[in-house]
Amino acid sequence: MTERQPNPGFLRRLFVGWPHDIAVAAAFLTRLPFRPRWDGPDDLSQAARAFVVAGVLVGFIGGGALWLAAKADLHPLACALIGLLAAAVVTGALHEDGLADVADGLGATSRERRLEIMRDSRIGSYGVLALIFAVGIKAAILAGLPGPGLALGAFITAAALSRAVMPLCMATMRPAREDGLGHGAGRPDLADAVLGFAVAVLIAIALFGWIIGPSAVVAALVAMALGAWLAQARFGGYTGDVLGAVQQCAEVSVLIVIGAYLP
Repeated sequence: MTERQPNPGFLRRLFVGWPHDIAVAAAFLTRLPFRPRWDGPDDLSQAARAFVVAGVLVGFIGGGALWLAAKADLHPLACALIGLLAAAVVTGALHEDGLADVADGLGATSRERRLEIMRDSRIGSYGVLALIFAVGIKAAILAGLPGPGLALGAFITAAALSRAVMPLCMATMRPAREDGLGHGAGRPDLADAVLGFAVAVLIAIALFGWIIGPSAVVAALVAMALGAWLAQARFGGYTGDVLGAVQQCAEVSVLIVIGAYLP
């Protein structure tokens, strides 16, 4: 009886190609100076497992800015806003733009009109309100956490989990359009998406333990599931804007859970 050989695809997911995938994910999700080698149009979908690492980078920079502002003895709300500003600068407000576009698009009466509105570069009242509430809730929770160290951990956890659910959406849904960013990025393998999410789960547990960490994971998954359901019902699938909106909703949900547990 011959010994069963390990699956090389599984081994690659675990150990091989991470530097390239991290560079691709960070180049797409941030404005950091990553210059990866692009091997083809499917490069982004194949690098989806590394979205979580890009999230950690964003969370560390945003949370680090908050921590430095706290060391300068600024008001906690000002510290939180500075951290959120730093994160938005690093990402080019990519996901915030998606949230605003989706909020505007949801107000239309037909699928075609919703998709058309989401492509419009102008922002409407729904989009403005969505951004105000998202930033306001995040800032209020971060400002209320007991100390900048915990706020830094919350920043990293929320940024990692919220970006780790994006590949899950891409792997389990179909693009709403035959063109555009969502379609062009391709669909990642579900195993890669699950691997990236597993890394985010480990980060959440490492930073917040076995009660808050899993609760934050559940919050991110619930936000993703609701966002995916709404996107399927209203748009017929996901777009780049939908992925951005899912990220923002998951980030807010994770911070709400952390803020609810910590006095």
